[in-house]
Amino acid sequence: MLKTMRETLRQEWSAKVALVIFIFFTSWWLVVQFLLGGKSPASDLFSDTYGIMALWGGLCGIFIAKRWGGIKSVMGRAILMFSLGLLAQEFGQLTYSSYYYISHIEVPYPSLGDLGYFGSIPLYIYGVVLLAKASGVEISLKSFRSRLQAIIIPLSILIISYFIFLQGYVFDWSKPLTIFLDFGYPLGEAVYISLALVAYFLSQKILGGVMRSKIVFILFALLLQYLADFVFLYKANKNIWMAGGVNDYMYLVAYFFMTWGLLQLNTVLDKLKQRS
Repeated sequence: MLKTMRETLRQEWSAKVALVIFIFFTSWWLVVQFLLGGKSPASDLFSDTYGIMALWGGLCGIFIAKRWGGIKSVMGRAILMFSLGLLAQEFGQLTYSSYYYISHIEVPYPSLGDLGYFGSIPLYIYGVVLLAKASGVEISLKSFRSRLQAIIIPLSILIISYFIFLQGYVFDWSKPLTIFLDFGYPLGEAVYISLALVAYFLSQKILGGVMRSKIVFILFALLLQYLADFVFLYKANKNIWMAGGVNDYMYLVAYFFMTWGLLQLNTVLDKLKQRS
């Protein structure tokens, strides 16, 4: 993984920008945690701005998707979905920040920001499906063992998510959108990480050459995003989430890895064109 990251850094100026953004916000977070004692105006500002990493990754990803053929190719559409997912995350962050800095009110739930945060879930799901298709997973699904994995993995994660976040849920039917999001967030996130894990296990014997490590990198980025979402939901349910804390940094890392994964697919395309 480190080898492919160094290779991307040498070849892509946009990767250098991504690394600078990541180092800047990492340094900021460390100062907040260990010099300012965690909770401070600087931690709130960090929480409202680190999404620049997602913004950069999303914009770069759209350009890369176009190079892969855009919506006309399976890989191009997959890259576009992940890119739009990053931009949706940034839209959610900007919208939430506007409530705090412009409207000077507590962020309502649901709000316009959830259009971005929740919107990234179907984008990631569709992106994983397309990435799996490009990886040849459909061929691998012909075996009984593969089909069993494709059923057990998602079912297990969905059951775990339900018991952690939704067991004993009290329905308030006067707020249907709240109910939809309360169920949609944990179960939707469980779906995309389940599909990512299925794609990884079923594509191990198919993928080879320059593409394998790049696609695995994207799947790893999705795992980091899921872990960040999982921690956020857990802390929010317990009312212990804090702006600028470890969870925000987890999101920064997830955005960085997704950005880097997309940039690596740009270097792959250059290699394929050189061979042809």
